[in-house]
Amino acid sequence: MGSLKKTDEEDFMSLEETKEAILYVNGVRRILPDGLAHLTLLEYLRDIGLTGTKLGCGEGGCGACTVMVSYYDQLHNRSVHYAVNACLAPLYSVEGMHVITVEGVGNRRSGLHPVQESLARSHGSQCGYCTPGFIMSMYALLRSSRSAPSEEQIEECLAGNLCRCTGYRPIVDAFRVFAKTNDAVYANRSSGSFPEGEFVCPSTGKPCSCGSKGLNEDANVKEATTCINGYSPISFSEVDGSSYVEKELIFPPELLLRKLTPLKLGGFGGLKWYRPLKLQHVLDLKSLYPDAKLVTGNTEVGIEMKLKRIQYHVLVSVAQVSDLNSLNESEDGLEIGAAVKLTELRNFLIKVVSQRASHETSSCRALIEQIKWFAGKQIRNVASVGGNICTASPISDLNPIWMAAGAKFRIIDCRGKPRTAAAKDFFLGYRKVDLASSEILLSVLLPWTKPFEYVKEFKQAHRREDDIAIVNAGMRVFLELNDGKWAVSDASIVYGGVAPVSLPASNTEGFLIGKFWDQDLLQGAVKVLEKDILLKENAPGGMVEFRKSLTSSFFFKFFLWVSHQMKDKESFPENLCLSHMSAIQSFSKSPTTGCQNYEIRKHGTAVGSPEVHLSARLQVTGEAEYADDTPMPPNGLHAALVLSRKPHARIVSIDESGAKSSPGFAGLFTYKDVPGGNNIGPVIDDEELFASEIVTCVGQAIGVVVADTHENAKIAARKVHVEYEELPAVLSIQDALRSNSFHPNTERCMAKGDVELCFQSGKVDRVLEGEVHVGGQEHFYLETNSSMVWTMDGGNEVYMISSTQAPQKHQKYASHVLRLPMSKIVCKTKRIGGGFGGKETRSAAIAAAAAVPSYLLNRPVKITLDRDVDMMISGQRHSFLGKYKVGFTNEGKLLALDLEIYNNAGNSLDLSLAVLERAMFHSDNVYAIPNVRIRGRVCFTNIPSNTAFRGFGGPQGMLIAENWIQRVAVELKKSPEKIREINLQSEGFVLHYGQELQHCTLAQVWGELKSSCDFWKTRSDVDVFNKQNRWKKRGVAMVPTKFGISFTLKFMNQAGALVQVYTDGTVLVTHGGVEMGQGLHTKVAQIAASSFNIPLSSVFISETSTDKVPNASPTAASASSDMYGAAVLDACEQIKARMEPIASKKQHNSFATLARACYEQRIDLSAHGFYITPDIDFDWKTGKGNPFRYFTYGAAFAEVEIDTLTGDFHTRTADIILDLGYSLNPAIDIGQV
Repeated sequence: MGSLKKTDEEDFMSLEETKEAILYVNGVRRILPDGLAHLTLLEYLRDIGLTGTKLGCGEGGCGACTVMVSYYDQLHNRSVHYAVNACLAPLYSVEGMHVITVEGVGNRRSGLHPVQESLARSHGSQCGYCTPGFIMSMYALLRSSRSAPSEEQIEECLAGNLCRCTGYRPIVDAFRVFAKTNDAVYANRSSGSFPEGEFVCPSTGKPCSCGSKGLNEDANVKEATTCINGYSPISFSEVDGSSYVEKELIFPPELLLRKLTPLKLGGFGGLKWYRPLKLQHVLDLKSLYPDAKLVTGNTEVGIEMKLKRIQYHVLVSVAQVSDLNSLNESEDGLEIGAAVKLTELRNFLIKVVSQRASHETSSCRALIEQIKWFAGKQIRNVASVGGNICTASPISDLNPIWMAAGAKFRIIDCRGKPRTAAAKDFFLGYRKVDLASSEILLSVLLPWTKPFEYVKEFKQAHRREDDIAIVNAGMRVFLELNDGKWAVSDASIVYGGVAPVSLPASNTEGFLIGKFWDQDLLQGAVKVLEKDILLKENAPGGMVEFRKSLTSSFFFKFFLWVSHQMKDKESFPENLCLSHMSAIQSFSKSPTTGCQNYEIRKHGTAVGSPEVHLSARLQVTGEAEYADDTPMPPNGLHAALVLSRKPHARIVSIDESGAKSSPGFAGLFTYKDVPGGNNIGPVIDDEELFASEIVTCVGQAIGVVVADTHENAKIAARKVHVEYEELPAVLSIQDALRSNSFHPNTERCMAKGDVELCFQSGKVDRVLEGEVHVGGQEHFYLETNSSMVWTMDGGNEVYMISSTQAPQKHQKYASHVLRLPMSKIVCKTKRIGGGFGGKETRSAAIAAAAAVPSYLLNRPVKITLDRDVDMMISGQRHSFLGKYKVGFTNEGKLLALDLEIYNNAGNSLDLSLAVLERAMFHSDNVYAIPNVRIRGRVCFTNIPSNTAFRGFGGPQGMLIAENWIQRVAVELKKSPEKIREINLQSEGFVLHYGQELQHCTLAQVWGELKSSCDFWKTRSDVDVFNKQNRWKKRGVAMVPTKFGISFTLKFMNQAGALVQVYTDGTVLVTHGGVEMGQGLHTKVAQIAASSFNIPLSSVFISETSTDKVPNASPTAASASSDMYGAAVLDACEQIKARMEPIASKKQHNSFATLARACYEQRIDLSAHGFYITPDIDFDWKTGKGNPFRYFTYGAAFAEVEIDTLTGDFHTRTADIILDLGYSLNPAIDIGQV
């Protein structure tokens, strides 16, 4: 077989009857043509117009692309439904299956599915970009469950979905109604059948107060308490979808009868895709193509091909090969087929554990627990056992267990010759295994454990759900009674994350064998282990000391765990004290619960009412459109940026010959091609659209390539060769301080009192000095930056649809680089999939880059960044360095603060000076300090320019303050909460920049929080817990905050709006703010509805557009509801004043008839509203003024638990109280907390 030729390939295909490749999507039969093997299921779905399925990360980590796949299991005679990541699933991998996307679940016209309705009602969709993925994960769970799932199953099925907006609470609350916990909730009985008509919580099935009315009888003022499931509790029967059931998509009958056949299909670049059905076919193909990659779920190969750009020319899908999907029990153990999916394996192991003697299944239980935390459910549904093994990742969660458990791998070559390899000997090096090119992994043989043989798994990651390991391990020990003592007969200790391969601690294993299982063994083994597992200081992955400590901690936990298992065995000593039990208690998390309390104060028909987000129903059905969902015109092009690969270098040459020969290439554009100015910047023009001579960071744009497809544009951009002459680089704040690298004219200083005099006086009892480093943070909006640009009227006008918080900046940048007046450029934004400050300024240059080829070629151009590119070039939250000196009394009263503060701007100024200024404004947090001096500077470094991020420097200033508050408390041996409390600012206090506090409710907020969380009792309970538990500790803290509301640059505090009343009584509102999930459009619509005294449904907000409201400030600074709401109100009041002469006659029974009458009297029913924030001003020359219109106050309490051996932690409870005034929409606003 080793010399097979093309005729052999044809023989393989002729072994079975071949049919056309088909796929059902949302009940519609589709033929899959040849030539699409390079496409993922996501790309195909979006190409056919099903844009509800989103691209978030492209590597199966965020769940935005989740769809449900169904196939008919001939063996068990049933349909199987499961969730998958469409971004990784090869298109042909779902051939002969039924794919249901969010569009197939329900829509506004035919009706929402109960899952969709519940999420919309529960305020679980904010920006909405992740929403379809959550819907599909939950829908797949319900379709695959024979009975109502448990709350734990619901939370587990959502672990592979990320949401950047909600904090998950309302999402889990929305889906909790589908968890069956009490039959009464699901019977056709009303809540009135309970005593006194009490409300029934759909989560518990018991009466609760979550729907109780407030005590205040005023219809417009009441207290609302929402418990667990959002604002309005809904019973299961309310969302049972009775009107929808008949529309539920069934499994297509054709697929029930259709026999699977082998597939041989092609793709771009000569890629070949095979789907054999028999093992022999796989071996034949492997013989013909020794370098072919076998795939099941494509969860690793897909990432290698898309992100690592590794080229595989032949892919062989083995998901349908029965010999590779077998699960068998024997007297010796389990045989697990290499293509068995992880979800299937875990379910099988759970069944085995329930049926066999406990002593036989220790390895099975370890695997069950480890698989539970292996990636997300969508990955586990398709990822195979063999795929994970053969990938040979050094942080594989399962390979250490296979090795420790003594598993053996069955291998077969192309000639059908089998062999067996021990798992411990299979891994040869980094991603290298003991498999010849002519061999494949056939199965895994997992032996039963013997009595007194124990296997345990360990894993520590940054977060528990859906995360890769920092360090993991598999450990096994076999104990035998020897001379009345239990001695180690055999042992296996294997670690992952400490070497290029999963590494056995061989010396430690040798040390253990023959030793008695006692404290001497423990002490000796830990010493041997320290020398056995060596990590160099520069080891890949970093965190060397932490990883070293984990190796010892895992073994210590294993020792205690085995001792606990043996505690009742004959002759085993009682050597485990009660306080040590905390080291071996497995992590258990109760279902998340929560209550939200707020006052509802209604004004008119809508203001103050907890209304559902106006786009919620569009978002839960996938019908809401985002920038990348905009259909491409037939002659449209896709753009990709050519990016710098050096942090600081001179551009020597640019060779575009490779790009020109690339498929679909339509042009490369650099600084020489920019029609207008190449210099850009939101505050000062210190950036270049395309680097001309010098690059100052990795990821700086050098040019833009356009091609016929997104993929072709990226390929061509990578083929542009840039030669550099490297220059010295400054990469951190510390580097900048050493080299005196600062942005010019960014020194700032503000002072109050006399700091130097105070330190020298006798009033200060103690002085502390120190430094605080605050790291940066990725915005991680789920929707990456995207813009589509096209010309009109022969290139005389330019239009763009952009994902941005500042359409006006896109308009301004495009105007500048194209040398066109702003009046000829229109930027529109319907909604964006999250921004968090990251799309305030940095998105404008991306849109401008696409505008250049669109304008020059007179063709539409779309640019949508991949996640890795977006994260590389778009900047982050600023890192900060604070150097403080604080003076205080022995009682804890603060007297003086001297602070130097620096932020890392990156390679351009962007908004960094304003971020520094706000950090300085908030560096006191809430503390009354009579003498303050704060000096700040903005550092220039060779990293991508950092930018706005929620809080805009405020959080960094507060964190620095809380650091020295904590140190003061430690120094005085007092509670930090007492130090905070005695230093709280109060009404009339004058801040260090001269603003006087008015309407200060800080003390009230602090007191209410302290009461609600019963702080001192909770602290006492924590102290008791910590005394009783040696290895797990709990901590509590209360922290207050205040935040100033306004842009700190005065002229930006202005807003415009356009309101138009139509003769049918409906109202169209356009304003300058952008909807990004915070509910701005909903709240603005509520203002218009209340102003006109009409239902909210009569008000519509279409989009934000620069040709409707000009010169709008960015949607930022937590000020948009104030400003745009007031501008809309101004416009409404103007129209009402014009209508008043007609309305005063009271001859109209509706707003529609009034509007019609006004129209007939030639009254203008359109108005432009405008608002400027009053009473704000600040002068940096004096360092004094009133930069903020008002302050919001809040305080938070948290109780956390940490495993001191591993650093694993979780939040047990959190209480937050905020004074935000009277909310325009409390249900939406509480979602922003």
